[in-house]
Amino acid sequence: MADSRTPVSSIRNLGPAMEASCARAGIHSAEELAALGTDETYRRLLQTGARPHFIAYYVIEMGLQGRPWNDCKGKEKERLRARFDALVAEAHDPGLSELERTLDQIGVRPAPRRSSGP
Repeated sequence: MADSRTPVSSIRNLGPAMEASCARAGIHSAEELAALGTDETYRRLLQTGARPHFIAYYVIEMGLQGRPWNDCKGKEKERLRARFDALVAEAHDPGLSELERTLDQIGVRPAPRRSSGP
């Protein structure tokens, strides 16, 4: 019986490199990626060691909508950036509670102090 799954690279804007990254994250078809959606797909990519990159995130979103990757602008891009930042923060600090992550997302908790040098 033939495999009826559609390659990830068949989604607009997604090429062989994204297909390979998705495969490492256990996502082996366009159908799986579409069912997961942008956020869960990107969360899984981060969990498998992908470096956070905002363009890669919104390329997935635009591709799932059948739009060119550079069609993301203005308020839509700002909303996607907020979602991306939240995913990255969650991936890099899984010890935070849901409340702490939410407070970070809306900017209530103070940013960590940085050393000004020796």
